[in-house]
Amino acid sequence: MDHCDERLTKDPIYQPQRTLKVVVIGAGASGLLLAYKLQRHFKDLDLKVFEKNPAVSGTWFENPKTDWSANYAGASEIRQYFTDFCTRYGLQKYIELEHQVLSAKWSEDDAQWQINVEDLQTNTQVQTTAHVLISATGVLNKWKWPLIPGLHSFKGKLLHSAAWDKTILPAIRPEVQKLFNFVRQPTWITPPLGDEHKKYTKEEIQAFALDPNHHLNTRRKIDSVLNGGFDIFITQSAMQKSLQEDLKSSMMKKLDNQQLSDRLIPKFPFGCRRGTPGTDYLESLSDEKVQTVFGNIDRISEDGVVSENGTVYPVDVLICATGFDTTYKPSFPIVGSSGQSLSDAWENEVQGYLGLSAPDYPNYFMTLGPNSPVGNGPVLIGLELQVSYIIQMLSKFQKENIRSFEVSSAATESFNRWKDEYMKQMVWKEDCRSWYKGGSKSGRVVALWPGSTLHYLETIKQPRYEDWKWCYQKGVNPWAFLGNGRSTAEKRPGGDLTWYLTSQDDSPVDVCLKGQEYEEGARPFKPKPDDTVKI
Repeated sequence: MDHCDERLTKDPIYQPQRTLKVVVIGAGASGLLLAYKLQRHFKDLDLKVFEKNPAVSGTWFENPKTDWSANYAGASEIRQYFTDFCTRYGLQKYIELEHQVLSAKWSEDDAQWQINVEDLQTNTQVQTTAHVLISATGVLNKWKWPLIPGLHSFKGKLLHSAAWDKTILPAIRPEVQKLFNFVRQPTWITPPLGDEHKKYTKEEIQAFALDPNHHLNTRRKIDSVLNGGFDIFITQSAMQKSLQEDLKSSMMKKLDNQQLSDRLIPKFPFGCRRGTPGTDYLESLSDEKVQTVFGNIDRISEDGVVSENGTVYPVDVLICATGFDTTYKPSFPIVGSSGQSLSDAWENEVQGYLGLSAPDYPNYFMTLGPNSPVGNGPVLIGLELQVSYIIQMLSKFQKENIRSFEVSSAATESFNRWKDEYMKQMVWKEDCRSWYKGGSKSGRVVALWPGSTLHYLETIKQPRYEDWKWCYQKGVNPWAFLGNGRSTAEKRPGGDLTWYLTSQDDSPVDVCLKGQEYEEGARPFKPKPDDTVKI
């Protein structure tokens, strides 16, 4: 055994011995939430959030907003919410806009990440280091142009749907003389889940602001509907078959055209690929201005689109609604302790740990990584629990003055085996083209959690520390964090020297073990009978 420095410190138990240096990549929903939580939980903190865009953006869960204009808010309103949130909690001091991370490499010598960043305003490169690196770039953050010959030779205006604020076809239909809608394959067009799109009145907005319980119960009702529909994704379940029939009837009614119905309504089960929300999209296809073209595109000419049968469609504007790169491979090299970049490690198969990390990448986290609940129910609460998990891990890291941590290969591999077995019963595994498979050559589902969103929350509520390899500071006794033998209650402000005395047993009861319907004192929310999945 190596010789350890056995000298005692003068500090009480769990006293951090360093300033925690963290680099977060991305200032969207994940990045802002991380900045807020890190600021809240750590005093000695050196935090940098690098954002390649000129402003923060994304969607959000925490810090409820009571003055939304509608139940389905537009992108500009959500972006403004981000800006307001960032300002309210003083997060700008951590964020460096128009800074793009070029590479990150783990240094075993000093147990830190070495990160290269480009300042996009000055075209100069800067270097920084961090104890912990967190990728918060999200799933849908890299536009993917279609691989069609001649695309960038088009002389007209070329756009991508990722930069669009509304459902494209209905939004532009009144403004154009002719609109060609090229459809390669059918897809399930889903109406809003629960209520249709609705603008709130001034009275309703005021009621949300003045009555927190009313606002909270409205949010609970929405999430209850989302959480109550997981059986939709189980192959041949009663709910799956019923919803699919309802969707089919809804699409046929809105299309009101048998030929379009035959070509647009899929043969594969609903849920195999992500449903496409499209308010007024189907109705727009019947407009005399709109012509739907089925099949593949052969090439793009300077002034139009050439279909696979040779027909030329001249256009002034070409809008590509072709989605994103969803392979989960980082767009820049992240090189771990093995010397291999994460994109190379995932070249053939993506294999992550609970959507949070990967073996051979010490002190590294990701949010909404592989097999996160991005299509299982409410997604943002899953993100919030991921950040909570990261905070718990970093708390242990700081309080015990640990050198590095890394998820084990054994834990990651066994989780993925269980996940693959579970997925066999799900519609996500069915035969359809879907980004849920994330470019997997074996057809494994890599984008979704193997269970409901609530199942995921319960899984990651507390870290399984036994799944991680912990490396302590060289030459320091791992128990050095015990300090001078004094507790927090004795030596830190606000300590209660009798915190263990109570007048009753108020310890929580685990309902998984006890079998009670609800833990005593819990506040269950039970939806009304009509709070079901609606078309």
